[in-house]
Amino acid sequence: MKKIAFLTVLIITLSVAYFHYPEYQLPKETKIDSIVVYKSKRQLLVYSKGNLLKTYTIALGRQPDGAKQFEGDRKTPEGVYYINDKNPNSGWHKNLGISYPNQKDIKYARQLGKSAGGNIKIHGLQNKRGYIGKMHRWKDWTLGCIAVTNEEMDELYRSVVIGTKIEILP
Repeated sequence: MKKIAFLTVLIITLSVAYFHYPEYQLPKETKIDSIVVYKSKRQLLVYSKGNLLKTYTIALGRQPDGAKQFEGDRKTPEGVYYINDKNPNSGWHKNLGISYPNQKDIKYARQLGKSAGGNIKIHGLQNKRGYIGKMHRWKDWTLGCIAVTNEEMDELYRSVVIGTKIEILP
């Protein structure tokens, strides 16, 4: 019984420490000009003038393996896209729009007799659920988007301009 109590306290303590451990913050004047996503590593890397500034741990679509093929497949796209929108009033804290689908994506989905879909974003947590924080990273849960914490989304929203290149790799 003592062993179970000890393990429970240990797990709670480690979870609280993970949740509250501070992470490096980008300086407020930072301008990100390139983003690379490694789906298999669950990482989003941001660059300025070729210099790596920061690596974020992310969550992806519920079916993370392979490139997005059509609307509703719950996959995150793969390829080169651009940030094409910034929305401060999203249902998911804030978001940065990704220019998916491109012409190649549309053509492929049509060959399957389906729509390519759209509305792929980098976004924070669902409004009123920000308390989940870093724990959202423990599983892939989006419908194809790339998710970060709300604090990380604030940082990205401030530092990324429309037109920024984003390369999403397997």
